[in-house]
Amino acid sequence: MDDEYATRLHDAWEWWHAAIEDAQEGRWTRTPLERQVMDDIAAATIGFGYPDPGTELSLSARLCRLATWAGVLRLAARAGGWELVPVVGATPPRPAGMAELLSAVYAVGEQGELWLRRPSADGPPPPGAVVRFEGFVTGPGSVEDLRQFFYD
Repeated sequence: MDDEYATRLHDAWEWWHAAIEDAQEGRWTRTPLERQVMDDIAAATIGFGYPDPGTELSLSARLCRLATWAGVLRLAARAGGWELVPVVGATPPRPAGMAELLSAVYAVGEQGELWLRRPSADGPPPPGAVVRFEGFVTGPGSVEDLRQFFYD
């Protein structure tokens, strides 16, 4: 089952990198609406990062933080008229742009939602998988640093 999570995360990174690369290479130039939506995503997710050192969050709180990304991305996609598409097993279309970037981040948040809905008989998700998914949205080179990847 850990392979399923690894595949989702790998494919989300592929879509993420495609959008960032296409922006940096000039194949995608963000519109004012796209810039505003990215600013709104950053504002809506402020504080989703890790707590102060020494503070422990329960697994359910950590999964809720991941799952909240899914809701934020659904709202962002609706606001801009972009369609979120499944990234697992799919190659990002090129040039990649806002829809692909949002779909990549959504795939990670959606996994948080799936983990929260999982029947308790299945047990908790693998701790390593949760950490890797958290690392996608928080930390160096992650969604948290999104604005730094754009030169426009």
